[in-house]
Amino acid sequence: MTFCGCFIGNSNTMDRAAGQARLVNFRLLYLITQLIGAFLLLLVISWILIHLNGLGYDYDKPKIIFNWHPICMSFGMIFLYGNSILIYRGFRYARKRSLKVTHATIHGLAFVFTVFGLIAVFDSHNYAVPKIPNLYSLHSWIGILAVGVFSCQYIFGFFCYLFPKVKESFRIFYMPIHVFFGLLGFILALIATFMGLTEKAMFTMKNYQDMPSEAVLVNSIGLMTALFGSLVIYLVTEQSYKREALPEDAMLLTGAQE
Repeated sequence: MTFCGCFIGNSNTMDRAAGQARLVNFRLLYLITQLIGAFLLLLVISWILIHLNGLGYDYDKPKIIFNWHPICMSFGMIFLYGNSILIYRGFRYARKRSLKVTHATIHGLAFVFTVFGLIAVFDSHNYAVPKIPNLYSLHSWIGILAVGVFSCQYIFGFFCYLFPKVKESFRIFYMPIHVFFGLLGFILALIATFMGLTEKAMFTMKNYQDMPSEAVLVNSIGLMTALFGSLVIYLVTEQSYKREALPEDAMLLTGAQE
Protein backbone atom coordinates (compact mmCIF):
# COMPACT_ATOMS: atom_id res chain seq x y z
CA MET A 1 0.00 0.00 0.00
CA THR A 2 2.80 2.36 0.86
CA PHE A 3 4.59 1.55 -2.40
CA CYS A 4 1.41 2.07 -4.41
CA GLY A 5 0.72 5.33 -2.64
CA CYS A 6 4.22 6.59 -3.41
CA PHE A 7 3.90 5.49 -7.03
CA ILE A 8 0.57 7.29 -7.47
CA GLY A 9 1.95 10.37 -5.75
CA ASN A 10 5.03 10.41 -7.99
CA SER A 11 2.85 9.86 -11.05
CA ASN A 12 0.65 12.82 -10.13
CA THR A 13 3.72 14.96 -9.53
CA MET A 14 5.13 14.00 -12.92
CA ASP A 15 1.80 14.77 -14.62
CA ARG A 16 1.70 18.20 -13.01
CA ALA A 17 5.29 18.87 -14.04
CA ALA A 18 4.55 17.79 -17.62
CA GLY A 19 1.48 20.02 -17.64
CA GLN A 20 3.49 22.99 -16.42
CA ALA A 21 6.13 22.33 -19.09
CA ARG A 22 3.46 22.25 -21.80
CA LEU A 23 2.01 25.51 -20.50
CA VAL A 24 5.44 27.17 -20.58
CA ASN A 25 5.94 25.96 -24.16
CA PHE A 26 2.52 27.27 -25.15
CA ARG A 27 3.14 30.68 -23.60
CA LEU A 28 6.48 30.98 -25.38
CA LEU A 29 5.00 30.05 -28.75
CA TYR A 30 2.00 32.30 -28.11
CA LEU A 31 4.33 35.24 -27.43
CA ILE A 32 6.35 34.49 -30.57
CA THR A 33 3.11 34.35 -32.56
CA GLN A 34 2.06 37.78 -31.29
CA LEU A 35 5.45 39.28 -32.08
CA ILE A 36 5.40 37.87 -35.60
CA GLY A 37 1.84 39.17 -36.08
CA ALA A 38 2.82 42.66 -34.94
CA PHE A 39 5.90 42.58 -37.18
CA LEU A 40 3.70 41.49 -40.10
CA LEU A 41 1.43 44.51 -39.63
CA LEU A 42 4.48 46.79 -39.40
CA LEU A 43 5.80 45.41 -42.70
CA VAL A 44 2.44 45.94 -44.43
CA ILE A 45 2.23 49.54 -43.21
CA SER A 46 5.84 50.16 -44.28
CA TRP A 47 5.09 48.76 -47.75
CA ILE A 48 2.09 51.08 -48.13
CA LEU A 49 3.86 54.20 -46.86
CA ILE A 50 7.23 53.69 -48.57
CA HIS A 51 6.36 52.08 -51.90
CA LEU A 52 2.65 52.66 -52.57
CA ASN A 53 2.35 56.41 -51.79
CA GLY A 54 0.55 56.14 -48.46
CA LEU A 55 -3.13 56.27 -47.54
CA GLY A 56 -6.10 58.42 -48.46
CA TYR A 57 -9.65 58.23 -49.77
CA ASP A 58 -9.70 60.62 -52.70
CA TYR A 59 -11.85 59.20 -55.50
CA ASP A 60 -9.54 60.93 -57.98
CA LYS A 61 -6.70 58.74 -56.72
CA PRO A 62 -8.09 55.20 -56.80
CA LYS A 63 -4.64 53.63 -56.41
CA ILE A 64 -4.33 55.32 -53.02
CA ILE A 65 -7.79 54.08 -52.04
CA PHE A 66 -6.66 50.53 -52.83
CA ASN A 67 -3.92 50.77 -50.20
CA TRP A 68 -6.54 50.41 -47.46
CA HIS A 69 -7.28 46.91 -48.76
CA PRO A 70 -4.05 45.12 -47.77
CA ILE A 71 -3.90 46.92 -44.41
CA CYS A 72 -7.51 46.17 -43.45
CA MET A 73 -7.42 42.57 -44.67
CA SER A 74 -4.08 41.86 -42.95
CA PHE A 75 -5.35 43.34 -39.70
CA GLY A 76 -8.86 41.90 -39.90
CA MET A 77 -8.71 38.54 -41.68
CA ILE A 78 -5.22 37.55 -40.53
CA PHE A 79 -4.17 39.18 -37.23
CA LEU A 80 -7.54 39.64 -35.50
CA TYR A 81 -9.02 36.45 -36.94
CA GLY A 82 -6.00 34.45 -35.76
CA ASN A 83 -6.13 35.97 -32.29
CA SER A 84 -9.85 35.34 -32.01
CA ILE A 85 -9.23 31.67 -32.77
CA LEU A 86 -6.54 31.55 -30.06
CA ILE A 87 -8.44 33.44 -27.38
CA TYR A 88 -9.62 30.37 -25.43
CA ARG A 89 -6.13 28.92 -25.20
CA GLY A 90 -4.29 32.21 -24.80
CA PHE A 91 -6.43 33.25 -21.81
CA ARG A 92 -7.15 29.80 -20.42
CA TYR A 93 -7.78 30.93 -16.83
CA ALA A 94 -10.42 33.51 -17.75
CA ARG A 95 -14.09 32.71 -17.22
CA LYS A 96 -15.80 30.98 -20.14
CA ARG A 97 -18.52 33.60 -20.43
CA SER A 98 -15.94 36.41 -20.66
CA LEU A 99 -14.02 34.46 -23.28
CA LYS A 100 -17.17 33.98 -25.35
CA VAL A 101 -17.86 37.71 -25.38
CA THR A 102 -14.22 38.54 -26.14
CA HIS A 103 -14.12 35.94 -28.93
CA ALA A 104 -17.26 37.43 -30.50
CA THR A 105 -15.98 41.00 -30.06
CA ILE A 106 -12.64 40.34 -31.77
CA HIS A 107 -14.48 38.55 -34.57
CA GLY A 108 -16.77 41.58 -34.86
CA LEU A 109 -13.79 43.94 -35.14
CA ALA A 110 -12.26 41.66 -37.77
CA PHE A 111 -15.53 41.81 -39.70
CA VAL A 112 -15.56 45.64 -39.62
CA PHE A 113 -11.99 45.86 -40.95
CA THR A 114 -12.80 43.25 -43.59
CA VAL A 115 -15.88 45.11 -44.84
CA PHE A 116 -13.91 48.37 -45.08
CA GLY A 117 -11.11 46.57 -46.92
CA LEU A 118 -13.59 45.17 -49.44
CA ILE A 119 -15.24 48.56 -49.95
CA ALA A 120 -11.81 50.07 -50.60
CA VAL A 121 -10.85 47.55 -53.27
CA PHE A 122 -14.22 47.85 -55.04
CA ASP A 123 -13.98 51.67 -54.99
CA SER A 124 -10.41 51.56 -56.28
CA HIS A 125 -11.59 49.49 -59.24
CA ASN A 126 -14.81 51.39 -59.93
CA TYR A 127 -13.21 54.86 -59.85
CA ALA A 128 -10.18 53.89 -61.92
CA VAL A 129 -9.89 55.27 -65.45
CA PRO A 130 -10.56 53.04 -67.26
CA LYS A 131 -12.54 50.95 -64.80
CA ILE A 132 -10.95 47.76 -63.52
CA PRO A 133 -13.24 44.69 -63.54
CA ASN A 134 -14.22 43.28 -60.14
CA LEU A 135 -13.99 39.68 -59.00
CA TYR A 136 -12.22 38.29 -62.06
CA SER A 137 -9.08 36.83 -60.44
CA LEU A 138 -8.66 33.63 -58.46
CA HIS A 139 -7.39 35.80 -55.59
CA SER A 140 -10.73 37.61 -55.45
CA TRP A 141 -12.72 34.36 -55.65
CA ILE A 142 -10.78 32.72 -52.82
CA GLY A 143 -10.94 35.97 -50.85
CA ILE A 144 -14.73 36.24 -51.16
CA LEU A 145 -15.02 32.58 -50.21
CA ALA A 146 -12.90 33.21 -47.11
CA VAL A 147 -15.01 36.21 -46.12
CA GLY A 148 -18.20 34.22 -46.74
CA VAL A 149 -17.08 31.31 -44.56
CA PHE A 150 -15.87 33.72 -41.86
CA SER A 151 -19.13 35.69 -41.87
CA CYS A 152 -21.42 32.63 -41.83
CA GLN A 153 -19.61 30.87 -39.01
CA TYR A 154 -19.53 34.15 -37.05
CA ILE A 155 -23.28 34.64 -37.39
CA PHE A 156 -24.13 31.02 -36.60
CA GLY A 157 -21.65 30.93 -33.71
CA PHE A 158 -23.01 34.18 -32.27
CA PHE A 159 -26.57 32.91 -32.12
CA CYS A 160 -25.59 29.41 -31.03
CA TYR A 161 -23.28 30.34 -28.15
CA LEU A 162 -24.44 33.79 -27.04
CA PHE A 163 -28.19 33.42 -27.52
CA PRO A 164 -29.48 32.07 -24.18
CA LYS A 165 -32.37 29.93 -25.44
CA VAL A 166 -30.27 27.55 -27.55
CA LYS A 167 -30.20 24.04 -26.06
CA GLU A 168 -26.89 22.81 -24.68
CA SER A 169 -27.19 19.56 -26.66
CA PHE A 170 -27.25 21.54 -29.91
CA ARG A 171 -24.28 23.64 -28.81
CA ILE A 172 -22.27 20.49 -28.16
CA PHE A 173 -23.32 19.05 -31.53
CA TYR A 174 -22.44 22.27 -33.40
CA MET A 175 -19.06 22.90 -31.73
CA PRO A 176 -16.92 20.68 -34.05
CA ILE A 177 -18.62 22.28 -37.07
CA HIS A 178 -17.96 25.77 -35.68
CA VAL A 179 -14.30 24.96 -35.03
CA PHE A 180 -13.82 23.38 -38.48
CA PHE A 181 -15.31 26.25 -40.45
CA GLY A 182 -13.57 28.83 -38.27
CA LEU A 183 -10.22 27.25 -39.07
CA LEU A 184 -11.17 26.75 -42.73
CA GLY A 185 -11.99 30.44 -43.10
CA PHE A 186 -8.62 31.37 -41.61
CA ILE A 187 -6.74 29.02 -43.96
CA LEU A 188 -8.64 30.41 -46.97
CA ALA A 189 -7.71 33.93 -45.82
CA LEU A 190 -4.04 32.91 -45.73
CA ILE A 191 -4.27 31.48 -49.26
CA ALA A 192 -6.00 34.62 -50.53
CA THR A 193 -3.27 36.75 -48.93
CA PHE A 194 -0.48 34.87 -50.70
CA MET A 195 -2.30 35.19 -54.01
CA GLY A 196 -3.02 38.88 -53.45
CA LEU A 197 0.58 39.71 -52.59
CA THR A 198 1.85 37.95 -55.71
CA GLU A 199 -0.79 39.58 -57.89
CA LYS A 200 -0.04 43.07 -56.59
CA ALA A 201 3.71 42.53 -56.94
CA MET A 202 3.30 41.40 -60.55
CA PHE A 203 1.11 44.40 -61.38
CA THR A 204 3.25 47.10 -59.75
CA MET A 205 6.83 45.82 -60.23
CA LYS A 206 7.97 45.27 -63.80
CA ASN A 207 11.38 44.14 -62.49
CA TYR A 208 10.05 41.82 -59.79
CA GLN A 209 12.44 39.09 -60.90
CA ASP A 210 15.41 41.37 -60.14
CA MET A 211 14.37 41.50 -56.46
CA PRO A 212 14.28 45.26 -55.81
CA SER A 213 13.73 46.44 -52.23
CA GLU A 214 9.93 46.41 -52.66
CA ALA A 215 10.05 42.79 -53.82
CA VAL A 216 12.05 41.81 -50.75
CA LEU A 217 9.51 43.60 -48.56
CA VAL A 218 6.50 41.96 -50.25
CA ASN A 219 8.09 38.51 -50.00
CA SER A 220 8.87 39.18 -46.33
CA ILE A 221 5.21 40.03 -45.73
CA GLY A 222 4.27 36.69 -47.30
CA LEU A 223 6.82 34.86 -45.17
CA MET A 224 5.60 36.49 -41.94
CA THR A 225 2.01 35.69 -42.92
CA ALA A 226 2.98 32.03 -43.40
CA LEU A 227 4.79 31.91 -40.04
CA PHE A 228 1.94 33.62 -38.18
CA GLY A 229 -0.70 31.42 -39.79
CA SER A 230 1.27 28.23 -39.19
CA LEU A 231 1.76 29.03 -35.52
CA VAL A 232 -1.91 29.89 -35.04
CA ILE A 233 -2.98 26.62 -36.66
CA TYR A 234 -0.48 24.62 -34.61
CA LEU A 235 -1.40 26.26 -31.30
CA VAL A 236 -5.12 25.78 -31.85
CA THR A 237 -4.91 22.15 -33.04
CA GLU A 238 -2.29 20.76 -30.63
CA GLN A 239 -4.39 18.79 -28.14
CA SER A 240 -1.91 19.13 -25.28
CA TYR A 241 -2.45 22.92 -25.36
CA LYS A 242 -6.23 22.64 -25.03
CA ARG A 243 -7.80 24.77 -22.33
CA GLU A 244 -8.91 22.73 -19.34
CA ALA A 245 -12.40 23.34 -18.05
CA LEU A 246 -12.74 25.47 -14.92
CA PRO A 247 -15.36 24.99 -12.16
CA GLU A 248 -17.12 28.13 -13.43
CA ASP A 249 -17.59 26.46 -16.83
CA ALA A 250 -19.71 23.70 -15.29
CA MET A 251 -21.81 26.31 -13.50
CA LEU A 252 -22.31 28.08 -16.82
CA LEU A 253 -23.43 24.87 -18.51
CA THR A 254 -25.95 24.03 -15.81
CA GLY A 255 -27.26 27.56 -15.66
CA ALA A 256 -26.14 28.09 -12.06
CA GLN A 257 -25.34 31.54 -10.79
CA GLU A 258 -21.71 32.57 -11.19
